[in-house]
Amino acid sequence: MIKRLDLYAKLVRLDKPIGILLLLWPTLWALFAASNGWPDTQVLIIFILGTVLMRSAGCAMNDFFDRDVDLHVKRTKERVLTSGQIKPIEAIYVAAFLALLSLLLIIPLNGLTWILACFAAVLAVTYPLMKRFFAIPQAYLGIAFGFGIPMGFAAITSEIPLAAWLMLAANICWSIAYDTEYAMVDRDDDIKLGLKTSAITFGRYDIFWIAIFYVFTILLLWSAGYLLGYGIAYLICLIIASCMAGLHLYWIRDRDRQACFKAFLHNTWFGFTVFIGIFIETVFR
Repeated sequence: MIKRLDLYAKLVRLDKPIGILLLLWPTLWALFAASNGWPDTQVLIIFILGTVLMRSAGCAMNDFFDRDVDLHVKRTKERVLTSGQIKPIEAIYVAAFLALLSLLLIIPLNGLTWILACFAAVLAVTYPLMKRFFAIPQAYLGIAFGFGIPMGFAAITSEIPLAAWLMLAANICWSIAYDTEYAMVDRDDDIKLGLKTSAITFGRYDIFWIAIFYVFTILLLWSAGYLLGYGIAYLICLIIASCMAGLHLYWIRDRDRQACFKAFLHNTWFGFTVFIGIFIETVFR
């Protein structure tokens, strides 16, 4: 049983928490912004646990849909489902169990949050299919990874203001930027397999478009902060985040696989820096 649980933990990437962090930061942006201070402890715990559970369920579904594709990609061919260590049906059971737990978590929250949670569950389950149909599936990922933003505002304020939608738009742009860096790692394999990613769609202009989407991210976050009345601390954090984006562009300039993956991983600090700006403006203001 212990060995089986270890395989399930690897299936949902608990050993690689970067995905959880990239999903968690935008959720925390929203919770602290909506609360204009420290959120209710119960709501904060619900969203943190829900983030872990839904990201984990998404990973299980992703591996189920990609089990044949991953076999031909160097980075993914040893995943527990692809390598045959667990059966496809087990991945579905794990995903369903985790999704059910995450939905049970929101029972104490309001009706608007319940409705949004159902949409979030659909996004998490269907995202793995987008690389087969959409030229830029990273945009869909941005919606899925950022849906904690409208949910967070809904849970705290029972409404979704314009600032929340601007944050969600910023997260979509940010996701396109960092996940294109990630997609550059597997671009050669994805081309052979006929998959669609932003790294393939952008082609030789990939770095240019990553830069553009980082710029959009900062501008949209600034706009959201302006509507929320944030001041110099938030602005400084956005400037620091902009410098991080510039560093990422420098790292990926030669399109080296390891450098692109390094830039992707470093985006957690981008999200953290934005959170610190919101934290200072709300908790200490």
